[in-house]
Parts: sequence; C-alpha cells; structure tokens
Amino acid sequence: MSSLVKEDLTKRLFGPRRLRLHEFIEVEDSGAERCYLCAAVTKSEEVEICMVKHFRDREEKYEVVEKWFLKDLEMIDGKEADTDNPYFDMHFHKVYSMEAYSCASKYTFARTLSNLNEMYLKKDLKIVNFDSTYLNDDSIWSSNNRDCLVLMRICFYASNLLCLSLCPLS
Repeated sequence: MSSLVKEDLTKRLFGPRRLRLHEFIEVEDSGAERCYLCAAVTKSEEVEICMVKHFRDREEKYEVVEKWFLKDLEMIDGKEADTDNPYFDMHFHKVYSMEAYSCASKYTFARTLSNLNEMYLKKDLKIVNFDSTYLNDDSIWSSNNRDCLVLMRICFYASNLLCLSLCPLS
C-alpha cells in the first residue's frame, strides 16, 4: 500500500514540481481526509518538508497545505523517548505538533530528516526525546527494515517483563 501511495504522490504532486520524494508518513488530522508528512529534495538540492492532504472525490487529489525547509528546522522533539507514542513536535519559527500513524513511522521520519540533513546541510539538527538506538545507523538494530526491528525489540522487552512478573519471589 505505501509503495502505491508513494508512486501516486510522486506522479501527481512531486514529479510535476520537479521534487524527489524521499519519505512520507501518514499523520493524523482532525478532518476526514488523510494527511501525509513528506520529505522531498528540490532540483537545487534544498530539502522540503510538507504537509499534504489527500482528498478523494471522483479522482485522487493531493494538496500541499503547509511547507517548510529543513534548513529552517531547529529541533525535532519526540516528546517521550521511553514510551511508545506517535506524537512529536517540529520546531521552526513556530512549533508544529504532529501525531504520526505509529511510533515506528515517527522514528522513520526522524531518521529520514537526520539523513537528509547529513547529506545536504550538515548543520547541527537537534533531535531530542528519541531513543538514539533507533535513530543511528551504527546501532546494532539498524538495517533496511528498522521498523520491524523496533517492533521486535519492544516485543522482546515485553516478553522479558512478562516472564519476570510470573517468577515467584523467594
């Protein structure tokens, strides 16, 4: 499903604007439409972050409702590093609160912005309240499929806690 959405976003919105879409995540919106937070690179190699609404009428329609540049991003705040929550804030000249579809997608987007920052800007981007184990490429948990590994690690911890809670105290 996500590859079809990425293909559709590229064809209908980013391709005509001559942008290369790197990553997108679904975010919650108060309305009935789907919203995506996207990271794309312009032809002049500027990294653009935009909020895209997805409307379904007689045909699929995408509309950019908010746009920022990575160079203006001061900080990404994951809210709570030690809990599984999909909320995060992006600090530009104003703070934008977001709710990702899942905690894994929140981490995926933070990794993407961090990687794009390293490739194009090399500025000091503050990423706070994220577990660095899941953000760094040099981590034992890093791979091309990090989100599954995040889920595996959470399950591993949960099973350990369950085993410990069932052990009798002597």
